[in-house]
Amino acid sequence: MTDLETRVTPPGSATPRRAAPALLGYAAVRALGLLALVVWSAARDKSAYTLLTARWDALWYTRVAELGYGYEVRLPNGDVHSNLAFFPLLPWLERLLHAVTPLSYADAGLVVSLLASLAAAWGVFAVADQVYGRRAGVCAVLVWAVLPVGIVQSMAYSESLFTALAAWSLYAVLTGRWVTAGVLASLAGLTRPVGLAVVAAVWAAGVASFVRDRKEAPTAGTAPRRAARAAAARVAPRALGMLLAPLGAAGYVLWVGHHTGKGPLGYFDVQAGWRNGFDGGYAFARFVADKFTSFPSALAGLGLIVGVALLLWLYVVCVRQRQPLPLLVYAGVVLALALCASSYFGSKPRLLLPAFPLLLPLALALARLRTSRSALLVGCLTAASAVYGAWWLNGSGPP
Repeated sequence: MTDLETRVTPPGSATPRRAAPALLGYAAVRALGLLALVVWSAARDKSAYTLLTARWDALWYTRVAELGYGYEVRLPNGDVHSNLAFFPLLPWLERLLHAVTPLSYADAGLVVSLLASLAAAWGVFAVADQVYGRRAGVCAVLVWAVLPVGIVQSMAYSESLFTALAAWSLYAVLTGRWVTAGVLASLAGLTRPVGLAVVAAVWAAGVASFVRDRKEAPTAGTAPRRAARAAAARVAPRALGMLLAPLGAAGYVLWVGHHTGKGPLGYFDVQAGWRNGFDGGYAFARFVADKFTSFPSALAGLGLIVGVALLLWLYVVCVRQRQPLPLLVYAGVVLALALCASSYFGSKPRLLLPAFPLLLPLALALARLRTSRSALLVGCLTAASAVYGAWWLNGSGPP
């Protein structure tokens, strides 16, 4: 495939039956991760359930679901942490599930996250299967599942929900379902600020398609009427999908501006209260540089440099392997927003969880191995991921 091509998908190619090996493998990896968390937490006299549902961002989402927007915390240094910084789709789903079931808001958040993680795994499979085939699709899901911070996929956070919407929106673009892609991109924009990456992918693919159609259009007066009508039928859904894509993110940002009385840019004032913004990576570079002021922390600084270099190398490989344009744009924007944010450096690993196209080169390499070797490698990585996730969540965890 070239970066502008899409493939016509046979009916049923993204069915649960085709994705079953990937989904079963994903469920097994996550089950082992949760089991390790339960055992580790019990040994430390902590509650695994509390770690998954009632710490950090999960508490903010639950509060929005229960009480709505308007809550804020004023810190001694003058910073104001407002819950307007948290996009509304996850709290809406928590409130809906709480309303129709006996579940508490925290329980509802955990259920939404677990279901969304399965939908995300299915979406990752669908995208990888569409581009590289079924075996690569299964491997892509397993690689995404065994990431060191994979435990976040099972927390009452918005990463799994966002990844599900993003993956299926990208799949819809790759298969020419433009309206579906636009709707899912709009929902992704209601989930996290990085929804901009999905919008950018839809727009980039749409513009590229318009350019390609223009180049392939026959000269005036030579095209049959049927071909002209077919071309018009392709343009309308594409344009509608592109128009729908940014509505979610734009609508919420504008609502926050109106709600705060600070105009269209009011949301950025809310983010500033959290000391979060986009500075091109300057603050992160200073954070890394500060690690080299002493020997023990210098090792952490070196690890950060190696990690960033690995991410950039993976993106270059994705380009060299000629991934479809929407995947490259999406992964590039997610990567840029995560690395160039000016605060919450400890959150960067989980902020990169939705950037699954970066894992496709690793999935291809895994798919080329013999089944016995790939199974052994995935098993070792699963154990390591489970232990690390349990240790991490019982320690500093994802802020």
